[in-house]
Amino acid sequence: MKKFDYIIIGTGAGLMIAETAALNGKKCAIIEKDKFGGTCLTKGCIPSKMLVYPADIIREAEKSNRVGLKFQSPSVDWNKISERIWKQINFSEVIEENLRKHKNITIFKGTGEFTGPNTMKVSFADGIYSDELEGDIFVIANGAKSFIPPIKNIEQTNYLIPESFFGDKFPKKPWKSLIIIGGGAIGAEFAHIFSAFGTKVTIVEMRDRLLATEEEEISEFVTTEFEKNNITVLTNTAIIEAGTNKNLKTLTIENIVTKEKATIKSDAIFIASGVVSNSGSLKLENTNVGIDPRGWIKTNQYLETTQKNIYAIGDVNGKYQFRHKANYEAQILMNNLFTNDKKRAVCYNAVPWAIFTWPQIAHVGLTEAQAKKEGFKFWIGRNFFSQIAGGIAMGINKNSTDNGFIKIIVGEDKTILGVHVVGPHAAILLQPFVYLMNVKHKCEKQKFKKCDNTICPQLGNYSPINDSMIIHPSLNELTAWVLENIDWN
Repeated sequence: MKKFDYIIIGTGAGLMIAETAALNGKKCAIIEKDKFGGTCLTKGCIPSKMLVYPADIIREAEKSNRVGLKFQSPSVDWNKISERIWKQINFSEVIEENLRKHKNITIFKGTGEFTGPNTMKVSFADGIYSDELEGDIFVIANGAKSFIPPIKNIEQTNYLIPESFFGDKFPKKPWKSLIIIGGGAIGAEFAHIFSAFGTKVTIVEMRDRLLATEEEEISEFVTTEFEKNNITVLTNTAIIEAGTNKNLKTLTIENIVTKEKATIKSDAIFIASGVVSNSGSLKLENTNVGIDPRGWIKTNQYLETTQKNIYAIGDVNGKYQFRHKANYEAQILMNNLFTNDKKRAVCYNAVPWAIFTWPQIAHVGLTEAQAKKEGFKFWIGRNFFSQIAGGIAMGINKNSTDNGFIKIIVGEDKTILGVHVVGPHAAILLQPFVYLMNVKHKCEKQKFKKCDNTICPQLGNYSPINDSMIIHPSLNELTAWVLENIDWN
């Protein structure tokens, strides 16, 4: 049996813990069955944004005539776009190679399975198991995987999910037509990407609107723009059966309201119906770690599971599926495990996110419907791009179909309950509100002896930025992370 101080399962945000443990002289095992770097680097936010950016440029060019410019239809060099994506994804090999050189790190390429509360084996791809590993502390960070809805004959369609799209099914060129199952964030982003590249896209969504986590007026706004951009949106739509017809994939669908049936077809089907927990591969029944009915690992405010020496961070604990949230949790855990500072608790009062579709969307805090449901007394403000000089300079006026806006929901004492942005650079425009929503927090370090308040307004202090999550990937990281480069000498 091999003994380790730390055993880390998953190499997304889990790498932050592993590297810190190793630098602190701890003997550390890393277990990873896929590429190093986690979903974000290898099959999620980073490679997808390398598709989003050229799609954004195409959409910008299409609007350029309103500011006095005219461009020819762009010629898409898919091979060059693909090369850039795979170069970034393959950086995972560099990460793995560097970790293998560290004397305190042992890497196991396979799936970790608990054999007892403090022991684990690794199942390798060839079916062979490792020797048993014993750990003092375990950090579970093995994330989530795509949910495949139970559609009759769906396997016949050779469907895609993000894992296979950024894998062995990556297309050699954009499809002529594409059906996307699911109208959430991933579905909306891929609809934007491929419609900009000339693909006829159809979104099939069972709920009554796209982007159900967002404000209803934002969902309606985006739907209108989608339909102007070669995207057919089918909401209130159930899928009865899948199949093939010659070289095309087919779906038999039914409108939930009218009961009207139809068959739609395309070159490919992309499933973006959400995610499920990866906890099922861990054999947690051999531990005292609790999970909820959906398989998410239960954690407390210190990211501890129901077994004292096991922690869970990132997607696998079911608390928001964003890399910036996982990084935030890793930072909290690093503080609590490797420093003598006061133990920190996680705070999810201001979890931001962005959906990099067209138009772009950003969100933090409550929606109007949530504020009503929770009984807050609140007020709402809106401002449209057409009402500011910057928007006017971009050629947006009050009659423009893409006249995006910001909606703010404020409570008593001017507290910010929620902020929602749709339009150009939404992610960047939202971030300052995240900082503001973190302003009134406990001054944990009490650096200034004169400060004896338990609640500190932090005026002129950048602590709220340090304690905030930063949308990833966005240009906000440029300004937020500069704090790490302050020279205190």
